[in-house]
Amino acid sequence: VQLLESGGSLVQPGGSLRLSCAASGFTFDNYAMTWVRQAPGKGLEWVSTINVAGNRTFYADSVKGRFTISRDNVKNTLYLQMNSLKPEDTALYYCGFGSWGQGTQVTVSS
Repeated sequence: VQLLESGGSLVQPGGSLRLSCAASGFTFDNYAMTWVRQAPGKGLEWVSTINVAGNRTFYADSVKGRFTISRDNVKNTLYLQMNSLKPEDTALYYCGFGSWGQGTQVTVSS
């Protein structure tokens, strides 16, 4: 299993980012996929999950209405569109389904 997150960056409050997660080494369209995050000094926080078909999505209350999860089962890629970013969204973001990638850093600061 290999999961490679990308797209993290430093962004100002109110800005947007799109995270990507390239998956390989397993049958991507057999698994629901999830984004989690870990803020400095805190534990892992579930962010969002998408079902295999991509037509059912679930979000933590803290990101609902601002983040959108999606997937491309042809490209074996998971996405997280993040809008209206807040400083409290600063974290290392991981994708996976129990196995996780190395993460991509999102920092929201002016």
